[in-house]
Amino acid sequence: FLSKRMTELSANYWDTRYREDEIGWDVGHPTFPIVEYAEQLQNRDIKILIPGCGNGYEAEELWLMGFRNIHVLDYSSEAIKGFLQRVLDFPEEQIHIADFFDHSGQYDLIIEQTFFCALNPELRPKYARKMKELLVEGGKLVGVMFNDPLNADQPPFGGNPLQYLGLFQPVFENVYMKPCYNSIQPRMGRELFVMFS
Repeated sequence: FLSKRMTELSANYWDTRYREDEIGWDVGHPTFPIVEYAEQLQNRDIKILIPGCGNGYEAEELWLMGFRNIHVLDYSSEAIKGFLQRVLDFPEEQIHIADFFDHSGQYDLIIEQTFFCALNPELRPKYARKMKELLVEGGKLVGVMFNDPLNADQPPFGGNPLQYLGLFQPVFENVYMKPCYNSIQPRMGRELFVMFS
């Protein structure tokens, strides 16, 4: 059973959450596992998508590292305002305020950070297929997912490795998951580092 609130996760819903500062998932800085992964990437020219980017801390960090072909996407124009106030020279054509499922393009790397958990769980199979569609041959979906039940009626929605295997193994050839050792303290033991290709 899905509550009315859960089925109406519209752009307006997310705009309101950001305007009213109801963004408990926002830790105010980039996620350590993602930063550590990005630091070891040799090619700074790869094309990167960060869907559901919100305040865009990961995008900002990657920009500071010298990655220039970063595309940020969010349903909510309010969500992305903070990022644009901090990264003033970010190219306008690399900002997408749109529904992820309507987005088109081909990316070498897609970064997952609190986007998957914000979607209605009914959309998860569609998410897996869309991610595969947006990746170039040999491209990777990399990021952090919750290993925690979390909420049943509103974001963030949780999950576990068994559920993720069921979702991603039919779509991706390589499915890698391991517990994060460098989560922030409140999330310690509740996050998985994932890599799907």
